[in-house]
Amino acid sequence: MEANLFLLLASGVMLAAGVYLMLDRAVTKIVLGLLLIGNAANLLILQAGGPAGSPPITGSESSLYPDREADPLAQAMILTAIVIAMALTAFLLSLAYRQYRYRSADVVEDDHEDAAIAARPINAAAGPDHDASDDPKTGRATEEGDRFGPESFEKPVEDAKGTEGADD
Repeated sequence: MEANLFLLLASGVMLAAGVYLMLDRAVTKIVLGLLLIGNAANLLILQAGGPAGSPPITGSESSLYPDREADPLAQAMILTAIVIAMALTAFLLSLAYRQYRYRSADVVEDDHEDAAIAARPINAAAGPDHDASDDPKTGRATEEGDRFGPESFEKPVEDAKGTEGADD
């Protein structure tokens, strides 16, 4: 099998441009990047389908390629990929339109709350069930642990923990 160098270079350039566009914060550039990556994948599938041939229909032979048929699997996969890319593009464009109507901007901004959650320490005390015992100034877990209720409420839990250790 010999590959067409022009199609391989074109798919490589389209893939690189698509990845570059997807790294931007503008939603329209992200949509264009996904379109380029989808078309680059279609070109790669076309190249993987092998050389050209007569139509993959029983009984039809072309005068150009009388001895071989084209691979129908690659054609079916490309057609399916085109339909999926069209649906994905319609969905992303509707999201972009909603964001434009909501914020009147095309740029995705930083989520400061998400950055604060990501900056938390990775230990058991930093889990979501310890949020009420965090120090509001530093954000670190305090000595009190999960004491969410009054002392009378916490006492049976501590007693149960003490009796579990005695049974082991």
